[in-house]
Amino acid sequence: MRKYIYIFKSEIMSSLQYVANIFINFIGYFTHILVFFNLWNYIYDDPSKLINGYSKVQMVWYVVITEILWSIIGGRKLCRRIVEDVKGGNIAYNLNKPYSYIGYVVSSHLGEVAIKMVVYSILGITLGFVFLNKFPNLNFIQVILVMASGMLATIINTLIITGIGLISFKMEDANPLYWLYSKIILILGTLFPIEVFPQMLQGISKLSPIYVVSYAPAKLFVNFEYNMAMKIFLMQFIYIIIAYLFCLIIYREGVKKLNVNGG
Repeated sequence: MRKYIYIFKSEIMSSLQYVANIFINFIGYFTHILVFFNLWNYIYDDPSKLINGYSKVQMVWYVVITEILWSIIGGRKLCRRIVEDVKGGNIAYNLNKPYSYIGYVVSSHLGEVAIKMVVYSILGITLGFVFLNKFPNLNFIQVILVMASGMLATIINTLIITGIGLISFKMEDANPLYWLYSKIILILGTLFPIEVFPQMLQGISKLSPIYVVSYAPAKLFVNFEYNMAMKIFLMQFIYIIIAYLFCLIIYREGVKKLNVNGG
């Protein structure tokens, strides 16, 4: 565990050298929020109007939080990195290292994400307050729980994307699978809450990664309930185990192929 913490810290120190890039990339985030703020302003012509149980303030804050979670993850870069390691054979050099490739990739990526999470959270929430001039009604404990849920969501997302990248052991290029995954998460969990979709799709979404990596932390932020929080944390811990086991199974099968084929 210590070596993964060291990798995590090293990546944080490295990322601190490029904080300016994070601020520049925030322009894209700002553009998305601006577009959706004006969209919901137009749709919510009456301030008291509710759409699928969401007020305008809740709907905008939902997008603010989900966009933070999605913008910081850098999934395309992570998936491409793993695909290139597998296709180029670089992954073979990690077999004799005193650490797991999965642990190394996840720790390294989370170190990079940590700085972005802090910066995007501060800037994004400030931006939301500027637009809405109102925060959700949360106490200190609830804020901590929302933050914890957001961190677990980021870990799950990182593990899932790692697993997608490792599928390159079985197919030539797993990047199209990441593209499909990202678009599903973007449409069904990031831009719009689950409640706006048909009942059948809602049921499927609540059992999928969409619920734990995007919808759940944002839902807690805009409408916190302790019972819902306990359910969310349980599902997130279950998904961490499932996602890790998925990565482990794919990786071990891939390593067996490397050993059989002589690397």
